[in-house]
Amino acid sequence: MMPCGSKTILGNIYAGQVESISENIGAAFVKISPEERCYLQLKEAENAIFTSDRKKGQPLRPGDEILVQVSRDAMKGKLPSLSTNLNFTGKYLVLTTGNKIIGFSSKLNMEDKSRLSKWLTDEINSSDNEFGIIVRTNAADASQEEFFKEYEYLREKLKKTTVDGRHRTCFSCIYETESQYISAIRDANSRSLDEIITDVPAILSDAKKWLTINSPEEAYKLRFYQDKLLPLYKLYRLETALEEIQKEKIWLNSGGFLVIQQTEAFVSIDVNSGKFTEKKKMQETYRKINLEAAKEIARQLRLRNLSGIILIDFINMDNPDHQDELFHVLQKYLKKDPVKSKAVDITPLHILEMTRKKVRRPLYEDILDIRQMNRELNN
Repeated sequence: MMPCGSKTILGNIYAGQVESISENIGAAFVKISPEERCYLQLKEAENAIFTSDRKKGQPLRPGDEILVQVSRDAMKGKLPSLSTNLNFTGKYLVLTTGNKIIGFSSKLNMEDKSRLSKWLTDEINSSDNEFGIIVRTNAADASQEEFFKEYEYLREKLKKTTVDGRHRTCFSCIYETESQYISAIRDANSRSLDEIITDVPAILSDAKKWLTINSPEEAYKLRFYQDKLLPLYKLYRLETALEEIQKEKIWLNSGGFLVIQQTEAFVSIDVNSGKFTEKKKMQETYRKINLEAAKEIARQLRLRNLSGIILIDFINMDNPDHQDELFHVLQKYLKKDPVKSKAVDITPLHILEMTRKKVRRPLYEDILDIRQMNRELNN
């Protein structure tokens, strides 16, 4: 578990206090500590749980104390975002206090959805659900016993948080999210998770404890790496990856390259033919470069954790079939992203528009912070 005083507060639930309301932008500013000011969209406050005697559904006013969950980290000078729709995430399920519906991951096939729906028949037919349920992709591999064991665990956690939270003092941290490495293990697709490796004893201990309780069938995948001659970060070339994400230009195997630039409003990605000079079969070559670029772009978005509006200027192709193919290939790669991503359209100027949900700030911002800290320490 991550202490409430730690740097990353994403997912934590607090008893916050409404500082002010700006009707013109449809937002409220809520404090989760005397020093931490956050942003809450008013439409996100429809199902707010008040810690006072006020009834749910009433409009917010300054001074109200409500339960809020941090839904997005602070990034690029923007305040952290809050939601009153409290989420409790497990490996197979997410329980929510706001959206009281039962939904299924789009990555589940129809057969799995049908089987899992039968398990939830009572909840689906109930007219007075106290919370919503989202069935995650990993539920496809869960036994009914494992599925309902987690369901009961999350339900108790939700009830305890919402009941205890009403009686906690303002600015209390009521629920602490798991650390990022535990979240990564929890959210990984079981079918593609072959091994969990760490060389940090504290992480090993935490991961072992979490797996034993929540996913004992995968505990065997955890391994402690010990090799002083070849550290883990060198084995997996982490230094190379960190250098890569700080470069604007990324070369492709075909000889083409990407130029990735983060602006204040959006992420711009330009695809270039690079070293290719052959005139024969030009359109076919452009097609191959674009398809290779689509795969690398999806990888770079995950690696750099870029989000928001993303505009991609692929090499122009005359063949409409090639454009359709490129659009659908990029969508296929984006479906592998654990963060919700979507290719939207190709504009008349041949710019592909896509979005990636903002959750955590880009990795380069963390790198800049580390550099700043090192400079301050050296001074």
